[in-house]
Amino acid sequence: MIIWVNGAFGSGKTQTAYELQRRISDSFIYDPENVGFFIRKNIPKEVKKNDFQDYPMWSEINYTMLKHINNHYEGTIIVPMTIVNPQYFEKIVGRLRSDRISINHFVLCATKEVLQKRLRSRGERKNSWAEQQIDRCVEGLSNSIFEQYIDTNKLTIEDVVIQIASLSNINLLPDNRGTFRKKYDKIKTQIKQIRLIN
Repeated sequence: MIIWVNGAFGSGKTQTAYELQRRISDSFIYDPENVGFFIRKNIPKEVKKNDFQDYPMWSEINYTMLKHINNHYEGTIIVPMTIVNPQYFEKIVGRLRSDRISINHFVLCATKEVLQKRLRSRGERKNSWAEQQIDRCVEGLSNSIFEQYIDTNKLTIEDVVIQIASLSNINLLPDNRGTFRKKYDKIKTQIKQIRLIN
């Protein structure tokens, strides 16, 4: 099974994905952004696109990788990735579903004000690139192709994880971590996502 966690920047995709991995035995995080960074690093600057999702090969490689992993890995694949273009969504998720691969897709939703607050809490400056994408993401994800939606405005990451697991018919491992360990894991996940791009 593949669990795809979608949503605007600041919606909690990454934290949710890593919490799911901690609570689901035999699970693996697959990050489609890595393909984008590889493409961006290996394309001459004269022909670079602003968004790596605009390269047809980005969809093709991620589709092929996810199909391969699904066919050879018995566990749950967790994919935290913002994708708001219905055509790009179809090129990956639609094709995988056509191959009869089980994909549970969730969009984490929140108001613009909540998203802005969350971005600030993770160190994003006002009017950052991520904040500038909020309206585009909210509008794109309103397309019914992306449902199902989880309203996260008043939910903790743990609440979201429990809801995704319930909707996916997955039993979660018990969480015996203390408050300090949970905070440590959250910070560790944030640090993992820091990208140093040339």
